[in-house]
Amino acid sequence: MEAITNFSVRIVQRYLPSAFVLAVILTAITFVLGIAIAGQSPMAMVGYWGDGFSKLFTFGMQMVLVLLTGYVLAMTPIVKNALNALAKQASTPKQALALTILVSFVCYYLNWGFGMVAGAILARAMGRSVKVHFPLIVAAAYGGELVRGPSSSIPLVIATPGHFMEKSIGIVPVSQTLYSSWNIALTIVLLVLLIAFFMLQKQPKEIILLDDKEDDDIEVKAFEGKMCFSDWIEHSRLPTLFLGLLAASYLIAKIINGSFSLDLNSMILIFLALGLILHRNSASYLHAAELAVKAGRGIIVQFPLYAGIAGMMTKAGLVTIFSNAIISVATVKTFPVLTFLCAGIVNFFIPSGGGQWAIQGPIMMQAAYELGADPALTIMAFTWGDGWTNQIQPFWALPLLGVAGLSARDIMGYLVIWLGISGIAIAGTFMILM
Repeated sequence: MEAITNFSVRIVQRYLPSAFVLAVILTAITFVLGIAIAGQSPMAMVGYWGDGFSKLFTFGMQMVLVLLTGYVLAMTPIVKNALNALAKQASTPKQALALTILVSFVCYYLNWGFGMVAGAILARAMGRSVKVHFPLIVAAAYGGELVRGPSSSIPLVIATPGHFMEKSIGIVPVSQTLYSSWNIALTIVLLVLLIAFFMLQKQPKEIILLDDKEDDDIEVKAFEGKMCFSDWIEHSRLPTLFLGLLAASYLIAKIINGSFSLDLNSMILIFLALGLILHRNSASYLHAAELAVKAGRGIIVQFPLYAGIAGMMTKAGLVTIFSNAIISVATVKTFPVLTFLCAGIVNFFIPSGGGQWAIQGPIMMQAAYELGADPALTIMAFTWGDGWTNQIQPFWALPLLGVAGLSARDIMGYLVIWLGISGIAIAGTFMILM
């Protein structure tokens, strides 16, 4: 295992382009496939790309704000001290890896956006406390992203009355999908495998340590000299405290009246409120935000590119062509596994679980009905496939990489192997269930 992983790390370091260049390559591949396989004209593909380009603007802004507010919160003295105290519970690299995986996995299970930021900032804390190969512990923090928990959109949609496929498949309760005994068992197995895999890794001879020089200077020094009103208000706690308490009051009111749900928007507001309250003043908050924006530049540039790819995949009919090709060779026993693989491959090009389900879902569920396959298993096979290939898709790692200050090639060597291990475990589960 060590030899295979070391080989994967070397290959990825040597040949994997930057996340931006990879997005451009995927755009070119999709463009060519649309012409060669779907029979579209070049100008039609150009139109599909342009129409899709702006489709993720809202989601992209949400991701930027998740990163920014989470990063700023992590840079507050109280949070840094708390994380450092937690990190000090680990005295060896292996202990640091195990604790980081456990905490980040639980956070991912509760909410993938929360897990993304929590895993990254915990990895940074471990990097300060323990002499550990930093790319290794960041990869370990990201490994739990594939888990499908209470915030998984597809099973939740199918369990909601009035969903767009209700007439054909009815309501499938989460007790048969997310909270089924086999799915809970699979989740636990994946956690054990994830810890075991990273515990088996030996640190390389040349260890890359965390470089957090910028973090050391995060707190703006006290103003020296005579202050005018503008200087005083900028270094006063009142503006940030007022805005933070305003956001906190809104969240508390939502909880009291029972309308609160932990989605991306509420998580951004939670991070914003805590960051504003815990930073010393607006100057300190904005200084941290400046570093966060620098960390989030990958999201800003690349999200529209993947939206363009999704536009070409959808409107050119490539998703339908690929799904039908998979279905044509499926049997009732192999259908869940093929659904899992199909969703995983398409997910590499369409980075949106809900958007992918809207396109592929009706095709896969119709095939499940014709083959006599279990609808709940089909839904969860699709859900796991949608998250599985996130492990080697830099798109989803961008927030974590931004906080960690690493590039995709730094961690993907480890995650390629983890993709194979987790894929065998998930596919094997569906084979056993059938």
